[in-house]
Amino acid sequence: MSTSPSSTKNTAAFFAQAGISFAVALLGIVFALLYLPVDPWVRAFFGMTTLFLVSSSFTLAKVIRDNQDQSSVATRLDQARVDKILAEHDPFRAVS
Repeated sequence: MSTSPSSTKNTAAFFAQAGISFAVALLGIVFALLYLPVDPWVRAFFGMTTLFLVSSSFTLAKVIRDNQDQSSVATRLDQARVDKILAEHDPFRAVS
C-alpha cells in the first residue's frame, strides 16, 4: 500500500549537455564583452552584472534543489508514519 517516490538520476549525457551549454553561453558573453564597441566602464558594468547573474543563478538552483529535497524527505517521513499506524492497527480488536 505504500508507494515510495521514484528517485530520478540525471544521465551523463544530460550533465554534459548542461555543462557545455553553460560554457558556450559564458564564452559568448565574454566574447561579446571584449568586442562590444563601448567605453571600458560600460564593459566593466556588463561584466559585473554578468558575474552577478551567473552566481545568483547557481544560488537559485541550489535553493530550488534543497527545497525539493526537503519536501521529498518530509513526504517520505509522513508516509512512514502512516504505514506504521496502519501496521499497528487491528480492526478486529475489541474495544472495551
